[in-house]
Amino acid sequence: MSDAPVFRTDLNLPGRRQGKVRDLYDLPPDPGGTPRLLVVASDRISAFDVVMPTPVPGKGRLLTRLSVWWLRFIERTGLSRTHLLSDDADQVPASAFEGAATTRGQLRGRCMIVRRCRVIPVECVARGYLEGSGWKEYRQTGSVCGERLPPGLRQCDRLPEPIFTPATKEEVGRHDQNISFERAAAVVGRPLMETLRARTLAIYAAAAQHARARGIILADTKFEFGVPEDDPARAPILVDEALTPDSSRFWPLDRYEPGRAQPSFDKQFLREYLETLVAEGKWKKEPPGPELPDAIVRATLARYQEAADRLTS
Repeated sequence: MSDAPVFRTDLNLPGRRQGKVRDLYDLPPDPGGTPRLLVVASDRISAFDVVMPTPVPGKGRLLTRLSVWWLRFIERTGLSRTHLLSDDADQVPASAFEGAATTRGQLRGRCMIVRRCRVIPVECVARGYLEGSGWKEYRQTGSVCGERLPPGLRQCDRLPEPIFTPATKEEVGRHDQNISFERAAAVVGRPLMETLRARTLAIYAAAAQHARARGIILADTKFEFGVPEDDPARAPILVDEALTPDSSRFWPLDRYEPGRAQPSFDKQFLREYLETLVAEGKWKKEPPGPELPDAIVRATLARYQEAADRLTS
């Protein structure tokens, strides 16, 4: 198993697609005929929807470890079916490595074999605390995605109850946009959005309780759902990653103090560094991203590592 960073994978498999962090490939169906994908978490990191040119070595393995743990937790507790079939790199066909630059060893710990699905084009966001784009919108309108909130809330205040705030799912390099429940329902249908809202909030509640017992506040998180290609009549299942520092805000419970930004176990540390570059006129939150100093890379990885160790204990 190589410790060298993996910025990009190259496998002898068809259908390669590259997201901000993950590389996807088509796999042959399993013996039962289930259409499958190989999902590989690279060491790329993005912020403000821009992929940074500097990798964070080992980040992909931490993301995969957390995603696999949470997906199995979600299935075990009956909250939702998921797309996860296996995280065993030995199940990737040997032909995938013939003439390829990426080795099986590089895949270990950073790949998932999943059921192929038609992804529903709405990101499902649950918020229990007021921060990020939600805090910005609240200051302007008193609402978040059409959800009216009490007046006088401070930055990072805990909400009276968690809210569901959907967002558009944009292409790499474009910013996802918060939308109202009504607009999301117009895109994919009201019955489906009502199902996804209930499921999103149920998963958030269970995950937040688990995290809090381990000294971590789950401030908000986003999920994606999809319909299995081999059974389009079946209810949507959870796809993509789940409850990682890339898709969630995690704060240390013992340092929580509303009214200001919180120390975090997620990408907020990186975002704050990048905001200093923006303030100095050195970057405009547009591609290409700036090279990251070693100290920022190491500190970001340390936060991901602590989150993974605590949450999977």
